[in-house]
Amino acid sequence: MIDAQLIEQERPYLLRYALAQLRERDAAEEAVQETLLAALESRASFSGKSTLRTWLTSILRFKLIDAMRRKGKEKLFESLEDEADDSDFDGLFAQDGHWREPVKAWSGPENELISRQFWQVFEECSEVMPRRTAMVFVMREVMGMEIADICNNLDISATNCSVLLYRARMSLRECFSIRWSREDER
Repeated sequence: MIDAQLIEQERPYLLRYALAQLRERDAAEEAVQETLLAALESRASFSGKSTLRTWLTSILRFKLIDAMRRKGKEKLFESLEDEADDSDFDGLFAQDGHWREPVKAWSGPENELISRQFWQVFEECSEVMPRRTAMVFVMREVMGMEIADICNNLDISATNCSVLLYRARMSLRECFSIRWSREDER
């Protein structure tokens, strides 16, 4: 059986993970608290086939999905009209549909993904996106959820989900091209 103190030691990591997904401290702390309670209640079932952190993170992912589902039901999201403006992206493309300026190439995707700076810039970029857009992107690309599950959890259509994913990717691409080069200068 895992000691409760070992579980509690993972709280800071779990809180950072939850904050990156939910972007609201109170909701993140609540999800982490629920995760730690669930882990304490079921610690006898931990078989040790994975690390403690991996086990706790998998519990947290389900708690985050529940939190996102609750938010969707509470209608805390901005209206879709706030996200309907594509004019921000028009200047990025030439008339033939290609990028006006090529995006700076990364030195190596694997190295960049694991770096702390990548996640810091990712968090900065996701904070400037509309909340629903960022949430759909995180659910799909970070948490690995299927589009049907995202649509069901957030009560949106598959078309709307695809549009939000497209907008998130375009927003991240633009933001990373600006902010990542700023990180390289440091």
